[in-house]
Order: sequence, then structure tokens, then C-alpha cells
Amino acid sequence: MSDDGDADEEDWFEAALRGDDEAETETEAEAESSPEPDLEPNTDDEVTAQETGNPFEEAGGSSDTDPFGGGTSGSDPFADAGSGGADADPFGGDSAGEDPFGGDSAGDDLFDDDFGAAFEGGGGEEFDEEFESDIPRIDTGVEGLDEMIQGGVPARALMVVIGSAGTGKTTFGLQFLRHGLNHDEKAVYITLEETREAILDAASEKGWDFEAHVDEDRLAIVDLDPVEMANSLSSIRSDLPRLIDDFGAERLVLDSVSLLEMMYDDQAERRTEVFDFTKALKQAGVSTMLTSEASEGNPYASRHGIIEYLTDAVFVLQYVRSEFQETRLAVEIQKIRNANHSRETKPYEITEKGISVYQQANIF
Repeated sequence: MSDDGDADEEDWFEAALRGDDEAETETEAEAESSPEPDLEPNTDDEVTAQETGNPFEEAGGSSDTDPFGGGTSGSDPFADAGSGGADADPFGGDSAGEDPFGGDSAGDDLFDDDFGAAFEGGGGEEFDEEFESDIPRIDTGVEGLDEMIQGGVPARALMVVIGSAGTGKTTFGLQFLRHGLNHDEKAVYITLEETREAILDAASEKGWDFEAHVDEDRLAIVDLDPVEMANSLSSIRSDLPRLIDDFGAERLVLDSVSLLEMMYDDQAERRTEVFDFTKALKQAGVSTMLTSEASEGNPYASRHGIIEYLTDAVFVLQYVRSEFQETRLAVEIQKIRNANHSRETKPYEITEKGISVYQQANIF
């Protein structure tokens, strides 16, 4: 990245850290007069070695405190926190079942040897015996869906919810965090689409008092601009595991990974950046849920056909339309490594209490 690009990034960090109206106005003025940010990943050793600020400053506390409860550690890129098909491997794999990043068709985990070889089990809704495993399990918190997963999702798994607009991806993520918060876990919500206030309002509409969890330092909500995130991605990748550990979070949601993918025009660069970012999320050691927009031509695939190959679990939310009946919402579990699960497509609704899956019902 050029020296001018580095100066722009430093100015953004410094202005964001000041956290006052004057700094915000100054930053907006600079943005209007500055050239478009360089989206190339920062590979300069001198630049990446410099100290960065606290990414979650706006999530709580003053500029001198870490909202996650950790000590101060210099500046950090989060300071302003305030299409492939389902049948083809987009990276040239020999078959749809081949993991382009090193996993085999059995679904070996790319990042974490703790998960071992995948076992996804057979289709069908009923299971005669429990899946025996020493791996800790968690529930998603979505009624009906958890019953479709034998024993729960492996803890510290990296999950993705794929769906088109209006299918409830954000609600799914909030419900996933709420379940953990109700069981004395800490959680982090990172949004690239909405403001922090919009996320709190969305939770409040469901009767979920996320404000109280924030006040108790059990929940951090961070809103980031996707362009700024892409420019600072190398710093974020290195700092995120430490910040998550300092806060003690056990669940994390990123909504949505599609906006991050869209920052890169080159497919090879996009694949590399997303790969490295998901690897950092795995290293953070938390149960992570990503949301992703579906491909325009294939509701079973993500927009760029990348993220489903990098995650341990894939949930697909979609509209199902019939010529003679009303449009319905349906969920399908595409895969869960190291877990038996139903492969049936089941209807669900988004109610005032969240998402509810009708496990015993059929689509039509």
C-alpha cells in the first residue's frame, strides 16, 4: 500500500479514536476530498508492524478502556465501531464434494484437528441412537432446528447462514446470540450492514433486552464500514482472537460476510482474504455464525460460492413457491461436520419471538 494510503488509514484511526463530533466531521470532510481507498491487502512489514487501536471502542467505554474488559493496547482498526453453484467447486476441485482448501470429500476440517474427520450421517428426520462424541455441543437457539441436529452443533464451530433478502438471516444471528446470553455466555455481534442502534432496536422488537446485556458487559455490538474493514483487514485478523479472548466471548456473529467479499474484484484475492479471515475466526476459539447472501441463480449457494467450503456447518434459508399455494419459507441443513442431522427441508416462520422451525411439517 502506498505511503498516502497509510496516512489516510492513520488519519481514520486517529479521528475515530477521538470519538467527538469535531473528529467525525473532520473525517467526513477528508473522505470527500480523498481518493478512493486502496483495497489491496497491506503486505508492507513496516506498516503491519505498527501499533493499532482498540477495534471495539464504540461498543462500550471511553477511548482509554477496552469494552471487552481488557487493558489498553494501542490503536485498533475497529475504533469507529459505533456466485458459484451448488454442484461445482469454484476453485477447480474434481467434484462437488472436494474441499478446495485441503479437506477431502468426507469433510475433513481445514482449520482445527479437534473436529477430526466429518460424519454427517444419513438423511431422514428420526434417529434411533445418540451420536457419541467427546466434542462439546451447543444449540443454535432456533426452536425446531435444534431438534433436527442430533446432539447439537460442535462447540467452536464456524457456521454460515445462507439466504436471500428477507429470509431472516439477521434474526437467526441475534437468536443464536440470545440463546448463549440466556445461558450465561458472553457474545459479540459485528455488523457490516446496520448501525449499532438498529441492531439493538431489532432485538428489542422481539422482546430481547440486548441493552441490558450490553450494560452488563456481556454483549458487545460493533458496527463497521465494510470498506474500512477491508482496508484494515490484516490488523483485524491479528487482533480479533486476542480481543475475543480478553472479552471472554463464547459466541460471535458477523453479519454479513458477503459485504466483505464484495470489496475484492479479483476472485483469487477474494478467496485468499476470506480464507485468511475465517482462519482467524477459528483461531479465536468461539462458536461463530456468519451470514451470507445467496447466489442470484442458486439459493443453495452463497453469492461468491466460497464461504460454504470454509465453514463447518451450513444452514440454507430460502423461499419455496408453489403454483397453487402461497410462498413459504424453508430451511435446510446442508452440512454439519461431526454431527448427525436431518437432511429434510422444513418450513419455518419469523414470528414476534424469532424464527420457529416446524420440524414435523412438510413444505406443501
